[in-house]
Parts: sequence; C-alpha cells; structure tokens
Amino acid sequence: MTPRSGLKAALLLLSASLSSTALAQAQRAQEVSGPASAGTKNPDARARATEKAMTEEERYRYLDSPMALDLPGLAQVPEGAHPAVGYVPPIPRLGLPALYETDASLGVTNPSEVRKGDWSTALPASISLASTFSPELAERGGAVVGQEARAKGFNIVLGGGSNLIREPRNGRNFEYLSEDPLLTGLMAAGSIRGIQSQKVVSTVKHMALNAQETLRMTLDAHIAEPALRESDLLAFQIAIERSAPGAVMCGYNLVNGQYDCENEFLLNTVLKEDWGYKGWVMSDWGAVHSLQSVVNGMDQQSGSQLDPDVYVGAPLREAVAEGRIPKARVSEAVRRILRSVYAVGADAPFTSEPAPIDYAAHAKVAREAGTAGIVLLKNAEDILPLAASAKSIAVIGGHADMGVMTGGGSSQVTPEGEVATLPIGGRESWGGWAKAVYFPSSPLKALKEALPDTQVEFDSGYYHQSAASFAARKEIAIVFVTAWSGEALDGSLTLPEGQDALIEAVAAANPNTVVVIQSGNPIKMPWLDKVKGVIEAWYPGQEGGAAIADILTGKANPSGHLPVTFPRDESQLVRPEIPGLGEPEGTRLVVEYTEGADVGYRWYAAKDLSPLFPFGHGLSYTRFAHEDLRVNAAPGNAPTASVSVRNTGAKAGTDVVQLYLTSGPKGATRRLVGFQRVDLAPGEARKVEITLDPRLLANWQDGAFVQAAGRYTFAAGHSAQDLGAPVKVTLKERSFGR
Repeated sequence: MTPRSGLKAALLLLSASLSSTALAQAQRAQEVSGPASAGTKNPDARARATEKAMTEEERYRYLDSPMALDLPGLAQVPEGAHPAVGYVPPIPRLGLPALYETDASLGVTNPSEVRKGDWSTALPASISLASTFSPELAERGGAVVGQEARAKGFNIVLGGGSNLIREPRNGRNFEYLSEDPLLTGLMAAGSIRGIQSQKVVSTVKHMALNAQETLRMTLDAHIAEPALRESDLLAFQIAIERSAPGAVMCGYNLVNGQYDCENEFLLNTVLKEDWGYKGWVMSDWGAVHSLQSVVNGMDQQSGSQLDPDVYVGAPLREAVAEGRIPKARVSEAVRRILRSVYAVGADAPFTSEPAPIDYAAHAKVAREAGTAGIVLLKNAEDILPLAASAKSIAVIGGHADMGVMTGGGSSQVTPEGEVATLPIGGRESWGGWAKAVYFPSSPLKALKEALPDTQVEFDSGYYHQSAASFAARKEIAIVFVTAWSGEALDGSLTLPEGQDALIEAVAAANPNTVVVIQSGNPIKMPWLDKVKGVIEAWYPGQEGGAAIADILTGKANPSGHLPVTFPRDESQLVRPEIPGLGEPEGTRLVVEYTEGADVGYRWYAAKDLSPLFPFGHGLSYTRFAHEDLRVNAAPGNAPTASVSVRNTGAKAGTDVVQLYLTSGPKGATRRLVGFQRVDLAPGEARKVEITLDPRLLANWQDGAFVQAAGRYTFAAGHSAQDLGAPVKVTLKERSFGR
C-alpha cells in the first residue's frame, strides 16, 4: 500500500512516537465486556445481530479507516489510541474493539520508528519465500507476523501479496511471490492462514494486475476475461479458497478501463458473486476516486486522507438519503467487515500489557526460511560448498561486511540492531523510500565464524583493479552483488553501479569465483560463463548473513527453486521496454497484456525461447531422480499423480518435485499443475502423491472452467524446461463452474 507521490511515506516520517505507557492505556481502553450476540459462534449471525444494533453513525464510521497519525491538517491520533496506518474506533457497548491496521508483508513495520524502540522479526522477501515451494514454511512465517502484530496492538495486517510477476523489473516483485498462479495461490494461502491463526485479519492484495510500479496510479491493464481468469485471478482465487482472508485489498491501477477499487467486474461479479467471498474489500491508500467505488464493490475506504474526498462519509450519506444508493448497501458493507472480524477472532480484546514475543524462536523461522529460499543457480566443478581445507577466501563487494539488503517501501521492517542505510536518491514520486537498508546480519562475519581456520578477508570492490588484485592472491573469490528495488519505481535487469564489470575483473584474476546475488528480481549475467558458482539469495531477511554462509559452507544443502524465469536479456520479454517509463506521473497508460495467460515460463514455452534460467530451476549438493510417474484419471474426480523420488547422491537433501502439463487436446502447452517438497537421506526413495486442481487443465469459456475431452500429457521434472518422460492420459469433458 502506498499513496500517490509518496504522501503516506512523508506522513509517516513526521508522525509522533507512542510510549509503552500510552500503548498500555490504549489497550486497556479496548477491554470490552463481551461481543454482541455472544450466544452464537456463527460469524454471519453475529455480524447480522451486531450490525442491526449499530446506530447510523456507527455504521458509517465503520466504513472509514483513516490513518491515525498525529499530523497537522489531518485527523489526529484519537485519544487513547496508538498510531496506525488505518484505524476504526471501538464500540464498547457492542463488544467491538478498535481495528488497528499495519503493513506486514515481510514482518510488522514501524516506519520511521513511530513506536520508538520497537522492532520486529524481519522475514525474507516473499519472492524468496516462494523459492522454498513450501506452503508449510509460509504458514509458519505468517504465524510469526500475526503473533507479533497482535502483541504490538494490531488486529489487521496488510499482507498476502498475490499479484503475478508479469514484469520481471517491477520494483515490488520482492513483495510478491511468483509468475505462476498455483504456486502464488498456495504460498499466499499459507501465509494468510498463519497470520489469521493468531486472531489477526490478513488481506490478500492487490486485486488485480498491479504488475508494475511505473505509472501504477494510472496504468490501464487490458486483458481478455479468459486469460485473466486463468492467470492472475486464479492465483487470487486459490489463495482465497484455501485461507479465507478477512479482507481483499483492491489496487491502484485500472483493469479494462475501470479503476481496481471501483471495478464492478472484479469486485462484484468475480469476487463476491462468482467466488462467493464473504469478507470485505478495502481500498489501497490513495486508490479511491469516486463514490462509485462503494456501488461497485468496495466496502471500506482506507487512508481516506489521501483521497480527494472521504466518499464513505458525507457523499455516501447524501446518496443514501436521496435514494441513489440503497441503505442496504451500507449495512452489507458493515456486515462484511464484522463477519471477518468474528470469523478470525480479531474481536478478542488486547491485553492491558504488551504480550511477550519469543524473538529467538521467530529468528529461527526467519533463518530457516531465508536458507530454504536461496537458489543455487550454477555450481561448475562443484566449487560449492566451500572446502573447509581452503586456506584463503576473498569476500568482495555488496557491503557484505555490513549486512544483507532489503527491499524498500511500505513493507520495510525495522529489525533488532543498528541498520545501515545508503541513500539512493530519487524523485518525489518515489515516496521518500529511495534508500537501501541493510539488516545487521553480515555474511562476512558469518563466514569467518563458520570457517575459523580459513583466512577470510574483505574488499569493498569500490576499485575494480584493486579488488581483482586482492582476489588473485586468494584460493577462492566470492563476489557479493546487490540490486535494490522498492515500491513506487521499477528496476532493471542490469546490475547497477558497474557491478558486472567488478565480477568480470575478479573472475579474470581468480578462476575460482563465486557470485552471490541479493535482488528482488531476475538479473542478466553477461559474466555467467566466466564464474564457477552463482547463488541467488534474494533479500534473505534479518538472518540472511547466516543463511548465506550456511549454504556456501554446506552446513545447509541448497533447496530453493526459482519462482520466476531469468531471461537472457530484455529481448526475451513480452515488453522489452517498461511501458510508460519516463512519462510524467498522472499520464494515462494503456498496457495490452497480449501474452494473456502465458505468463513467465508459459511465454517462453509458447515462443520456444531458452531463458538464462528457467522457472523451477535450483541445484543441490546432491542429485535426485524421478521415476515411475503415473497419472490416475478416475471418472468424476480430480486427477491424481504419483512419482517416485530418489536421492542418488551422497548427501541428505531436499527436492521439489514439479509436475507439468505439457499438452492437451488443443495442443502443446506448459502449466505447473502440482508440486511437493520432499526431504531425502542419501539413497532414500519416496513416493510422492499430488492431487491436481482440475482448473489447471481447463480453459475459461462460456462462464466456466471447461476441461476439454481428449489426450493430456504430463511430465515430472526439476524445472519448467528440465522434464522427464511424458505420461499420457485420456480425460472426459468436465465443467468446473466459476
């Protein structure tokens, strides 16, 4: 979430802090006698009873969630409350606590330390989490976020980013998950379930097609309904079905001519009617343009100070009084909010004193997730893991002496310890977020601790010639490179600040060169053939330095797999140039998503392109074999598949079995239809069983998913392009509704 021209960021920079005493007072003020209609546990019945008992004033107030920030000219932090990016006051007589909202995509945020001295567990970037292919790990991470949010006085978190990665240079991809709807939906669902297990409402966002940051407020995404249903919307649909998030956040952009937050097709037709979604739709901050948003499906206006008007206030009251909008629409919107609050248990009162947080246990989750998300891309001559017998190692660049990089924007988490901040500089439209933050988890320090008998020394890489001379005197050279990305601006496939030249210089001086990348997006690698090892560490979270060292030294076996395709260069992209780049803010931009549902690896398969690294790619320090793939097409049931996975190497490791549809009655295709993460000891074999979502075998036509009758071909593999022997099965025609 972010407002136009970065106003929210500026507001947060000016906001006042809250003392622990004030927080305790705010929490005590919410210790209410008990929920309305406490005699029933049915959230729908409770919502109906509570809404019926509300006054007209209380109903309208529930639809407005302004920023509660102590700022001149805006709504001040109400007495007894604490700062929040969204706030709805309590209604004690009905047993309703205040609704406090916080950004929490990667951990509970505390921008500019509005809560002085308060810090949170900083998890790895979402794109790193998706690299684990583990919904279970996502759920554990979500539980960390939810528990810390509630302990800090928040009962609604703004997470669950589920936009597909259509534009690999999108500055916000690190907050999203993948280019595939199945992987995205399952991973988002895991995070949401974890958050909501702690009696905290989670959103799923930003619905839909919020695919780039350039002109994100005015971009009009054009796409045909079948393609949209089979790609981006399917990711949201899977996430919602499997986690029941309390709220859906609509995005900034337009889809087929209508703003997301007043898009009747997205919000009313698809979400509420076709999917039967029972929760509420909240706006993004600064994304509401008219009262039509309420008519077309938005239920709550968030950060209303950033919009031209508080549309759910006087304009809505006037429209209801004049009969232009039914009064029942107001009641429905209120009931949706109440229903989610009750269903999740977010109405549970906060304790009078902040709940204890087991930061040590949460740090272990962050480290496990960061380690599991690291992807070993290349390992020529088994250069990795680093031999314990190595006498000297050069660590070069990437500020590896300071810590690990994070992405910028509203998701920025404040971890324990002193962070290093390097200004990037930028335009006002970047929201004041153009600064690279490094968590205090130094890979250099971690490597020294892991290799006490090895001389591990650091060079900043500032002067390439000096760094090359330094590397030439060591047995192994490890070059750390970074590509910062952040909300409100898009990036590039090229490493910034001449880092490609640094790698070239070091590799020319030392044949045993390994590159460690920290990025939120794919990058080009013109030096790939000149280095022996490459790992993609993404933004690995507060324990990232230790996680990287664990992978480099072999304490942990790499198990991450790419959730996004790495192109060779821009010529392989659907849109070689970022649409609208360089145009003034406010310029209306139409982007035709001509690739339709063929996002990412499906585009490469359709165009017979060979990327730098395919979706699903990820090496290990051991080897895995897939055998005896079988697909069972029992009539009337979803197809199931089984495959035997064997660890044929000498080390314990983790494989991610990936099952793809490679052809159907309409011809060749490429779709991930199932996956499973499996841990295996050396020589161990295990049978993996996967149930296929039939929508992944179907196409959207005539208002439903329709699986055509005919022959379907499947293959198990290690990536979207490294597939085993095909298996064919005949399926009957089936329709799967909406």
